Amino acid sequence: MVSLVHDMTGDHPCQPVLVLSNIPDAGGLIKAAALGIPTQVLDHKIFGKDRLVFEAALHGALMAAEPDIVCLAGFMRILSGDFTAKWAGRMLNIHPSLLPKYRGLHTHARAIEAGDAVHGCTVHEVTAELDGGPILGQAQVTIAPDDTPDTLAAKVLPLEHALYPAVLRRFAVGNREPVMIGM
Repeated sequence: MVSLVHDMTGDHPCQPVLVLSNIPDAGGLIKAAALGIPTQVLDHKIFGKDRLVFEAALHGALMAAEPDIVCLAGFMRILSGDFTAKWAGRMLNIHPSLLPKYRGLHTHARAIEAGDAVHGCTVHEVTAELDGGPILGQAQVTIAPDDTPDTLAAKVLPLEHALYPAVLRRFAVGNREPVMIGM
Protein backbone atom coordinates (compact mmCIF):
# COMPACT_ATOMS: atom_id res chain seq x y z
CA MET A 1 0.00 0.00 0.00
CA VAL A 2 2.75 2.44 0.89
CA SER A 3 4.55 1.75 -2.40
CA LEU A 4 1.36 2.44 -4.32
CA VAL A 5 0.74 5.70 -2.44
CA HIS A 6 4.33 6.89 -2.83
CA ASP A 7 4.06 6.34 -6.58
CA MET A 8 0.81 8.35 -6.83
CA THR A 9 2.50 11.71 -7.31
CA GLY A 10 3.16 14.07 -10.17
CA ASP A 11 1.53 12.90 -13.39
CA HIS A 12 0.15 9.68 -11.89
CA PRO A 13 -3.43 9.06 -13.06
CA CYS A 14 -4.54 7.93 -9.57
CA GLN A 15 -4.85 9.37 -6.11
CA PRO A 16 -5.58 7.42 -2.94
CA VAL A 17 -9.05 7.99 -1.49
CA LEU A 18 -9.22 5.38 1.29
CA VAL A 19 -7.19 2.70 3.01
CA LEU A 20 -9.59 0.14 4.41
CA SER A 21 -8.61 -2.86 6.50
CA ASN A 22 -10.53 -5.74 7.96
CA ILE A 23 -7.87 -5.98 10.69
CA PRO A 24 -8.32 -3.25 13.34
CA ASP A 25 -4.63 -3.04 14.27
CA ALA A 26 -3.17 -3.35 10.76
CA GLY A 27 0.05 -1.38 10.49
CA GLY A 28 -1.00 0.02 7.13
CA LEU A 29 -3.72 2.07 8.81
CA ILE A 30 -1.17 4.02 10.83
CA LYS A 31 1.04 4.49 7.77
CA ALA A 32 -1.90 5.67 5.67
CA ALA A 33 -3.05 8.13 8.32
CA ALA A 34 0.50 9.50 8.55
CA LEU A 35 0.39 10.04 4.78
CA GLY A 36 -2.90 11.94 5.10
CA ILE A 37 -5.08 9.25 3.56
CA PRO A 38 -8.51 8.56 5.07
CA THR A 39 -8.68 5.17 6.78
CA GLN A 40 -11.48 2.86 7.80
CA VAL A 41 -11.71 -0.44 9.65
CA LEU A 42 -14.33 -3.02 8.80
CA ASP A 43 -13.57 -5.91 11.14
CA HIS A 44 -14.81 -9.07 9.46
CA LYS A 45 -14.99 -10.86 12.83
CA ILE A 46 -18.04 -8.89 13.94
CA PHE A 47 -19.96 -10.45 11.04
CA GLY A 48 -19.25 -14.01 12.20
CA LYS A 49 -19.47 -16.43 9.32
CA ASP A 50 -21.86 -14.25 7.33
CA ARG A 51 -19.61 -13.34 4.42
CA LEU A 52 -22.40 -11.74 2.41
CA VAL A 53 -23.27 -9.25 5.16
CA PHE A 54 -19.56 -8.40 5.54
CA GLU A 55 -19.27 -7.93 1.79
CA ALA A 56 -22.36 -5.71 1.72
CA ALA A 57 -20.74 -3.49 4.36
CA LEU A 58 -17.45 -3.57 2.43
CA HIS A 59 -19.22 -2.60 -0.78
CA GLY A 60 -20.98 0.24 1.01
CA ALA A 61 -17.72 1.56 2.44
CA LEU A 62 -16.10 1.46 -0.99
CA MET A 63 -19.06 3.11 -2.68
CA ALA A 64 -18.92 5.93 -0.12
CA ALA A 65 -15.23 6.51 -0.93
CA GLU A 66 -15.95 6.42 -4.70
CA PRO A 67 -12.74 4.75 -5.91
CA ASP A 68 -12.25 4.15 -9.62
CA ILE A 69 -9.92 1.24 -8.85
CA VAL A 70 -9.65 -0.97 -5.76
CA CYS A 71 -6.15 -2.26 -4.99
CA LEU A 72 -5.99 -5.17 -2.61
CA ALA A 73 -2.73 -5.41 -0.69
CA GLY A 74 -2.64 -7.85 2.18
CA PHE A 75 -6.42 -8.19 2.27
CA MET A 76 -6.61 -11.86 3.21
CA ARG A 77 -10.31 -12.53 2.67
CA ILE A 78 -11.76 -14.61 -0.13
CA LEU A 79 -14.38 -12.51 -1.89
CA SER A 80 -17.55 -13.99 -3.36
CA GLY A 81 -18.46 -13.95 -7.02
CA ASP A 82 -21.28 -11.51 -6.28
CA PHE A 83 -18.85 -9.05 -4.72
CA THR A 84 -16.16 -9.40 -7.36
CA ALA A 85 -18.77 -8.96 -10.12
CA LYS A 86 -19.68 -5.54 -8.68
CA TRP A 87 -16.05 -4.44 -9.04
CA ALA A 88 -15.21 -6.38 -12.21
CA GLY A 89 -12.48 -4.71 -14.22
CA ARG A 90 -11.76 -2.27 -11.37
CA MET A 91 -10.13 -4.44 -8.68
CA LEU A 92 -6.49 -5.55 -8.57
CA ASN A 93 -4.54 -7.83 -6.25
CA ILE A 94 -0.91 -8.76 -5.78
CA HIS A 95 -0.02 -12.37 -5.09
CA PRO A 96 3.37 -13.79 -4.02
CA SER A 97 3.82 -16.38 -6.76
CA LEU A 98 4.12 -16.62 -10.50
CA LEU A 99 0.48 -17.37 -11.17
CA PRO A 100 -1.06 -19.65 -12.20
CA LYS A 101 1.35 -21.54 -9.94
CA TYR A 102 0.68 -21.62 -6.22
CA ARG A 103 -2.66 -19.97 -5.76
CA GLY A 104 -3.58 -19.43 -2.14
CA LEU A 105 -1.24 -19.51 0.83
CA HIS A 106 2.35 -20.60 1.65
CA THR A 107 3.60 -19.85 -1.84
CA HIS A 108 7.28 -19.46 -0.97
CA ALA A 109 7.48 -22.81 0.81
CA ARG A 110 5.57 -24.49 -1.99
CA ALA A 111 7.95 -23.14 -4.66
CA ILE A 112 10.99 -24.35 -2.71
CA GLU A 113 9.42 -27.75 -2.00
CA ALA A 114 8.63 -28.16 -5.70
CA GLY A 115 12.28 -27.50 -6.61
CA ASP A 116 11.44 -24.47 -8.74
CA ALA A 117 14.36 -22.48 -10.14
CA VAL A 118 12.43 -19.19 -10.09
CA HIS A 119 9.69 -17.60 -8.04
CA GLY A 120 8.13 -14.18 -7.87
CA CYS A 121 4.91 -12.23 -7.72
CA THR A 122 1.92 -11.44 -9.88
CA VAL A 123 -0.53 -8.56 -10.11
CA HIS A 124 -3.89 -9.68 -11.48
CA GLU A 125 -7.45 -8.53 -11.86
CA VAL A 126 -9.67 -9.93 -9.13
CA THR A 127 -12.39 -12.32 -10.27
CA ALA A 128 -14.52 -14.92 -8.54
CA GLU A 129 -11.74 -17.48 -9.15
CA LEU A 130 -9.19 -17.35 -6.32
CA ASP A 131 -5.98 -15.80 -7.69
CA GLY A 132 -7.29 -16.60 -11.15
CA GLY A 133 -8.05 -13.27 -12.82
CA PRO A 134 -6.22 -11.94 -15.87
CA ILE A 135 -2.51 -11.43 -15.22
CA LEU A 136 -1.40 -7.81 -15.52
CA GLY A 137 2.22 -8.19 -14.46
CA GLN A 138 4.82 -10.52 -13.06
CA ALA A 139 8.29 -10.23 -11.58
CA GLN A 140 10.67 -13.08 -10.87
CA VAL A 141 13.78 -13.94 -8.90
CA THR A 142 16.04 -16.96 -8.83
CA ILE A 143 15.57 -19.40 -5.98
CA ALA A 144 18.96 -20.09 -4.38
CA PRO A 145 19.76 -23.59 -3.06
CA ASP A 146 19.90 -22.23 0.49
CA ASP A 147 16.69 -20.17 0.32
CA THR A 148 14.09 -20.67 3.00
CA PRO A 149 10.50 -19.46 2.81
CA ASP A 150 11.57 -16.39 4.81
CA THR A 151 14.60 -15.54 2.67
CA LEU A 152 12.58 -16.08 -0.49
CA ALA A 153 9.80 -13.83 0.83
CA ALA A 154 12.43 -11.16 1.51
CA LYS A 155 13.65 -11.44 -2.09
CA VAL A 156 10.14 -11.21 -3.53
CA LEU A 157 8.95 -8.23 -1.44
CA PRO A 158 10.99 -5.56 -3.28
CA LEU A 159 9.64 -6.95 -6.54
CA GLU A 160 6.09 -6.53 -5.23
CA HIS A 161 6.89 -2.92 -4.32
CA ALA A 162 8.14 -2.27 -7.88
CA LEU A 163 5.58 -4.30 -9.83
CA TYR A 164 2.31 -3.19 -8.26
CA PRO A 165 2.84 0.56 -8.82
CA ALA A 166 3.99 -0.06 -12.40
CA VAL A 167 0.89 -2.13 -13.15
CA LEU A 168 -1.49 0.32 -11.46
CA ARG A 169 -0.08 3.25 -13.42
CA ARG A 170 -0.72 1.44 -16.73
CA PHE A 171 -4.03 -0.09 -15.69
CA ALA A 172 -5.42 3.32 -14.70
CA VAL A 173 -5.02 4.59 -18.27
CA GLY A 174 -6.56 1.48 -19.79
CA ASN A 175 -3.37 -0.42 -20.63
CA ARG A 176 -3.78 -4.06 -19.64
CA GLU A 177 -0.64 -5.29 -21.39
CA PRO A 178 1.32 -7.24 -18.76
CA VAL A 179 4.35 -5.65 -17.10
CA MET A 180 7.17 -8.18 -16.85
CA ILE A 181 10.19 -7.62 -14.57
CA GLY A 182 13.20 -9.94 -14.68
CA MET A 183 11.55 -12.28 -17.14
